[in-house]
Amino acid sequence: MDSAGAHGVSPGIQGRRRPLTKRILSSWQLYLLMFLPLFYLLIFKYVPMYGAQIAFRDFTAVKGIWGSEWVGFHHFERFFNSYKFWTILRNTISLSLYQLLAGFPFPIILALSLNYLTNIRFKKTVQMVTYFPHFISVVVVVGMIYQVLDPRIGIVAEIVKLFGGEPENYLGKASYFQSIYVWSGIWQHVGFDCIIYLAALSTVDPALHEAAVVDGASKLKRMWYIDIPGIWPIAVILLILNVGQMLEIGFEKVFLLQNPLNLQMSEVIDTYVYKVGLASQVVDFSYASAIGLFRNAINLVLLIAVNQTSKKLGQESLW
Repeated sequence: MDSAGAHGVSPGIQGRRRPLTKRILSSWQLYLLMFLPLFYLLIFKYVPMYGAQIAFRDFTAVKGIWGSEWVGFHHFERFFNSYKFWTILRNTISLSLYQLLAGFPFPIILALSLNYLTNIRFKKTVQMVTYFPHFISVVVVVGMIYQVLDPRIGIVAEIVKLFGGEPENYLGKASYFQSIYVWSGIWQHVGFDCIIYLAALSTVDPALHEAAVVDGASKLKRMWYIDIPGIWPIAVILLILNVGQMLEIGFEKVFLLQNPLNLQMSEVIDTYVYKVGLASQVVDFSYASAIGLFRNAINLVLLIAVNQTSKKLGQESLW
């Protein structure tokens, strides 16, 4: 038996296989489209990994990356032994969990509600009103939060006074910070986040709903037994991706809402990295890089763990 037969490929098929160059040229438009995102990933995602080694060096700009002294895990140990370590980690995890648990169901609920609206004009109005806040700048949103929660002229203060209460400095109380951050974020993004669920609901077979209506099923039962199973695979994928970003709260909004009075609950990894890496009197790029690398490593572990757990439970997975 010849080599082609030994490998399970007939000589006729092997002879008809075109060279790689001809195959690329015959579908060059597709390869061009694929090249653009690959080029983006290469330049902005993989090339910067070269600089991640400064987390293991005592980096100075004069010596450069390769000229700086190798110190191993020294900067990681500094962070783990820091008196702020547990506070920052607690704030980051608690805020992430709060945001995930409170924010994850609302886009699904909104999408299910919009899907059953029969008044097209009212449906489009609700969609516009809920989508619009997503496109407002974070700085503008924070400015709105300051105005609404102002203890002297804010609308919340006026409502509290109306019921005989005494307004408080809500942004100055550490115990209120996480709720203000999470619920303002839900208001801003719930409309935009529900778009993918509306798209998934459009793929549900209408015959299932027709059969359910004939059997006398209510709208709630149709949601529970038809719509939710239809969008469940999408929901699981989004949940896995959200858990994979558990320690990546973001910088802008947290930093803008921060003040000395709520710092006990508002200091997270992203704001701490900025302060030690750029805003401190003695800039320490290596220490800041080590903290950022630690955060990304934990996110990767969480992503893999949740993905494998979902796969073992027979649910959707990323790979």
